[in-house]
Amino acid sequence: MSNGDAIVTKAARDQRLNFRASAQQQQLIRQAAEATDSTVTDFILGSVLESAERVLADRKWFVASEEQWAEFQALLDAPLVSMPKLDRLLRREGPFAESD
Repeated sequence: MSNGDAIVTKAARDQRLNFRASAQQQQLIRQAAEATDSTVTDFILGSVLESAERVLADRKWFVASEEQWAEFQALLDAPLVSMPKLDRLLRREGPFAESD
């Protein structure tokens, strides 16, 4: 059970969120909820919580000792290692590049 699943419980639901959706969006959400054997509310809440956790994952506080912080800063300040294959890849025209 993930954190999102643990939060989606009837006992924890004491707040209301309202939003509007088109008929097409609502139908798609209903179909997805049915496909996952969930209620529409559980499906929406689970999806939104999963997305919120992903967005916030890189914004959490990390604790480091003085030595770890110094090593981290040294790695950031160190010159880049040459990567010829990556250089070639970055110089290559992408598949969606517009041709003049």
